[in-house]
Amino acid sequence: MYPKLSETVKDLLKDQEIEKDRKNILQPLIDYIRQKSDTKSPININFICTHNSRRSHLCQIWAQVAAYFYSVNNLHCFSGGTEETALFAKVAEILQEQGFKIEKIFTEKNPVYAIKFNENSQPIIGFSKKYDHFFNPVSEFAAIMTCSQADGGCPFITGAEKRISITFEDPKISDGLPNQSEVYASRSLEIASEMFYVFSQIKK
Repeated sequence: MYPKLSETVKDLLKDQEIEKDRKNILQPLIDYIRQKSDTKSPININFICTHNSRRSHLCQIWAQVAAYFYSVNNLHCFSGGTEETALFAKVAEILQEQGFKIEKIFTEKNPVYAIKFNENSQPIIGFSKKYDHFFNPVSEFAAIMTCSQADGGCPFITGAEKRISITFEDPKISDGLPNQSEVYASRSLEIASEMFYVFSQIKK
């Protein structure tokens, strides 16, 4: 990983505290990944929220990094929404501050970002899309619902082997407020901490 990102992860793991209730919420995802890993099957995870603009991207990115960190192989993370909007610029800004290297490779209404966590790994491609966009898997994946609106509004995700609800508070609540950067950074690290906990459990 890039040096600054390594420091972020080091600090994250040093201070990591996952409450028992959250561990119970995360356990179905751990079980799904572990079962796939044990049978050496491809592991596809699609993180879904309403707009595919904030939480689902943070989950996708941090889960992919955590899988790399804990050497969980053959895993591919995706994200989508119940509608297409745009990856919110503050998300990219905060991830850069936390150590990722990000380049905007398409700059129109719905920008496309290449997001790298080390020099040699394939970049994560971030842009807003519906959960069933052709960029995402159509079968043999777990659908992780990261917000209550998407969880309630999409009772059925076509092609998903498993549907799991792991919701986070929307950092959008801070948009336009003086503490916006602080809230986005905190939410990013909260998601990172839980994704690192998930992947730390896979090979135990």
